[in-house]
Amino acid sequence: MGRTRAGLTGRSSARRARTGPRRPTGTATGTAPATWRNWAGNVSAVPRRVVAPASAEELAQVLRTAAADGLTAKAVGSGHSFTAAAATGGVLIRPEGLSAIRAIDREAGTVTAEAGVPLHQLNAVLAAEGLSLTNMGDIMVQTVAGAISTGTHGTGRDSGSIAAQITAFELVTADGSVLTCSARENAEVFAAGRIGLGALGVVSAVTFAVEPVFLLTAREEPMRFDRVMAEFDRLVEENEHFEFYWFPHTDGCNTKRNNRSQGPAAPLPTVRGWIDDELLSNGVFQAACAVGRAAPAVIPRIAQLSSRALSARTYTDVPYKVFTSPRRVRFVEMEYAIPREAAVAAIRELKATVERSDLRVSFPVEVRVAPADDIALSTASGRDSAYVAVHMYRGSRYQEYFTAVEKIMTSVGGRPHWGKMHTRDAAYLESVYPRFGEFTALRDRLDPDRLFANDYLRRVLGS
Repeated sequence: MGRTRAGLTGRSSARRARTGPRRPTGTATGTAPATWRNWAGNVSAVPRRVVAPASAEELAQVLRTAAADGLTAKAVGSGHSFTAAAATGGVLIRPEGLSAIRAIDREAGTVTAEAGVPLHQLNAVLAAEGLSLTNMGDIMVQTVAGAISTGTHGTGRDSGSIAAQITAFELVTADGSVLTCSARENAEVFAAGRIGLGALGVVSAVTFAVEPVFLLTAREEPMRFDRVMAEFDRLVEENEHFEFYWFPHTDGCNTKRNNRSQGPAAPLPTVRGWIDDELLSNGVFQAACAVGRAAPAVIPRIAQLSSRALSARTYTDVPYKVFTSPRRVRFVEMEYAIPREAAVAAIRELKATVERSDLRVSFPVEVRVAPADDIALSTASGRDSAYVAVHMYRGSRYQEYFTAVEKIMTSVGGRPHWGKMHTRDAAYLESVYPRFGEFTALRDRLDPDRLFANDYLRRVLGS
């Protein structure tokens, strides 16, 4: 498929709109070693070579050369994962060269984007064409390949993760083969590989289902913790997209309900949006987190003030402007998907754990939902799920808090988000993913010599 006019424009803007720290990049032949770090700064690697192939064919040659040189190879996106899923001491494949939107097919209701296209660019191009993804996560700086490979998701009663919206993807495998994978072509790779962790090959392009652009009305409202727990099931069932944030050390929550609207559009006023989403949620919050890191004893008082500062607001806009928001305060994160029916009890236990401990937690706990899907290693594979995400300000001591949370989540069969911090290994993951063996068998077939292996994959998938 040829590149559309929008895609050519998108290629140019993708190169201008890089996110995260500037990092050295190379051509398909590679550059000298340099340290790569993720967005949070908790993962780093020193690859032997850094490359940025500009086509699937160049990427295939990169992989053949790496294999011949006895090096491993890993592709990175924007670095927004908190795990070492993309770390390598071999060949690091940067996304900038694969940055075109190849085609928009209105009749089929699809868009095909190369792996390095960031979600914010994809959303803008689609909106200009009068189209939209059905659901989104809460940030949009990730590349499309990075987002699907780690299972990025938002919240939805009926609509699932970004990977659940894929109709096809292009995969370059360890032997340099370029596979088109869909429900009709290489169907077994499609079934298991939509969330592939970078273990099956390097995704070079992704085709998403899209629909005519629509409007969402967001209703954000403070609510007491006990009320959210008592009404959780009803709030999920009555809204297309429901989520809430609980502020540790308080009984305060902020709820958000997004539902389709006939309009008219009524975006947040510019000044109100800047005050809420930039000044308060980023600037003031950054300062509060810094104070809390220096003096943890003040965190509960700051949390009380933060929860009381919330006010209700309602606005209507195109989907990606409602689903996403800027996140400039750097943190580390753990997130678990648990059976939806276990959510209320697990969240209550999490609150009780914080209250009976000496933990000091400055970030709110985020809770979202997703319907069951049919992707082998999706955190929602085969079951309706609730997601519980916990964060700590970068540089803070997080180990005790994350350990306590993980104990609660694993007690109900929780599945860790593939791009967020956890301590689980292949033995545990096999016990909570019924199709785990299907994925590892496919990995054995596509990458028998483990060109794409690293320490993280050895831990979570086995040798």
